[in-house]
Amino acid sequence: MHAVVLVGGFGTRLRPLTFEIPKPLLPVCNIPLLERLMTSLAHGGVTHAVLALGFKPEPFLKAFPNNRCADVELSYAVEDRPLDTSGAIGFAAREAKIYERGKTFIVANGDILTDLDVAKLVLFHHSVKAEGTIHLTPVADPSQYGVVETDATGKVLRFVEKPKSGETMSRHVNGGTYIFETSALERMPGTAPLSIERETFPEMVRDGVLYAFASDDYWIDAGRPDTYVRSNIELLSRKSIYQVTPIATTAKVDATAIITQSTIGANCVVGENAQIVRSVLIDGAKVDANAVVIDSAVMGHVGAFAQVTSCLIGAQGEINSGAVLRDAKVPDPAC
Repeated sequence: MHAVVLVGGFGTRLRPLTFEIPKPLLPVCNIPLLERLMTSLAHGGVTHAVLALGFKPEPFLKAFPNNRCADVELSYAVEDRPLDTSGAIGFAAREAKIYERGKTFIVANGDILTDLDVAKLVLFHHSVKAEGTIHLTPVADPSQYGVVETDATGKVLRFVEKPKSGETMSRHVNGGTYIFETSALERMPGTAPLSIERETFPEMVRDGVLYAFASDDYWIDAGRPDTYVRSNIELLSRKSIYQVTPIATTAKVDATAIITQSTIGANCVVGENAQIVRSVLIDGAKVDANAVVIDSAVMGHVGAFAQVTSCLIGAQGEINSGAVLRDAKVPDPAC
């Protein structure tokens, strides 16, 4: 089976971390998010994936020099201009000649972490003879999402964007994993910007060929600062198909430091009496003695006795000794 993986975003919400590392390559428990996604796809039978990129592929080539990730063969489709979601799928599928490789293919958003059984999604797709199938996941508050309504067979009836109270009974939202027949590529030429959510899916609904499969598997969109940190922390405490490495073997953590529900990357240094709580230290980060880091992701340097809460500290970020920061991004991406 073949897949298109959408990794062309600029990772704006995760800046300044993404100034150094593309969002799909940011670590989740010390393994790139993309590698965790590929592990899930491989479990579902995917053997080849084309990465739909909106910028140069060099960081990905460096990360996966043999063009393999989680035993999935990789190829690349680099857009010369932004094509939006449907445009990117159509462009990448044609670059990889997916229509010659089989009738069914998978599309996955590159910033999703999920335990979805992809093979079950494919089975459902074939059982209802759909042209396209969306994975749905339940949310507690649907008012912040685009909700999907279906009939008893799973056929999609309509999309309700950020519904008000009483507007819909559905609590299921688009989970960012799709199954398509190659015939759907006629709807996605890949030559101009086109949105799958606003244009292609509604067209498929009108034609009665779009279905949805709901599951309550673990699911998180790791593309925001809070959810990126949370995806690391939650993986530490739950059963999963994924390997978990809380502290890299090359990290230097002082024996007096307190590490609570946190991940520490390669070559990180944590000084004496430092406290790291529900946080992510990315490769090479340094936290000096008596500093406190809470609910944050750090690439740079946190000085002695500093207190950092709900922050993103980039590779060039320097937090002075004794400083107190909350809800900050350093360096400031706006500057």
